[in-house]
Amino acid sequence: MGAALAFLVAYAFSVLAQPSGTPRTVVESLMYVTWFFFAVDYLIRLYLSEERGRWFVRNWYEFAIVVLPLVRPLKLLRLVTLVGVFQRSVGTAFRGRVVLYAAGGTGLLIFVSSLAVLEAERVDPASSIKSFSDALWWAAVTVTTVGYGDFYPVTDTGRLIALGLMTAGIALLGVITATLASWMIQRVAEQDERSEAATRAQVADLSNQIQALRTELAQFDVPRRS
Repeated sequence: MGAALAFLVAYAFSVLAQPSGTPRTVVESLMYVTWFFFAVDYLIRLYLSEERGRWFVRNWYEFAIVVLPLVRPLKLLRLVTLVGVFQRSVGTAFRGRVVLYAAGGTGLLIFVSSLAVLEAERVDPASSIKSFSDALWWAAVTVTTVGYGDFYPVTDTGRLIALGLMTAGIALLGVITATLASWMIQRVAEQDERSEAATRAQVADLSNQIQALRTELAQFDVPRRS
C-alpha cells in the first residue's frame, strides 16, 4: 500500500507539475523504485505458491502488468498495477467491503484516468482536453457511460484509456447494482424467515393449548356403561 500510494503521488506530480531537471529525475526514480517493489511482490507470491504453474495461469494478468511496461514504456499500464495492488489490499470478504472497494475503486479509476488522458491529449493540437479539470470531467462522464461529447480523446492512447474506462465503469456499476440487489434479497429473506418463525411459534402455542384442553376434557369424561 505504501509503495502504491508513493507511486500514485509521484505519477500525479509528474503529470500535473511537469517537472524538469532534478525534480523530474527524483520523480522518475521513485516510480521505478516502486515498480521494483511490485515486481518483487509478484515473484515472492509466485515462489510461495504450492502449484506455481496453476498460480501463474490463474494470475497471468499480474504477469502482464509487471512485464508489459518494460516491453512498451506506456505509463497507462503502470496504473493497472496500482489498481491491482489496492484490490489485493482490500480483499474479498463482506458485502460492505465490496461496496467500499467499488466506490473507492471508481474514485481511483476516475483520478488515474484523468491523469493518463491529460498526459496523452494535451500534446495534440486537435484535442479539447488541455487541463486537469477538463480531464476529470471527461473521466467522470465516461465512467458513468453518460458521454456528453463536450470533451473527447483524439489520440490512440487517449482512446485506449477511454475504452478501458468505459469497460471498467460498466463493470463497477454492475458490481454496485448486484451488491445492492443481493442486500435487498437478503433483507427480504430475513424478514420472511422471521415471519415464518413467528408463525411456527404461534402454531406450536395453539397446539399446546389444544392439547391442554383435551387433557382437561378427558378428566371429565364419564366411562360408558358396559
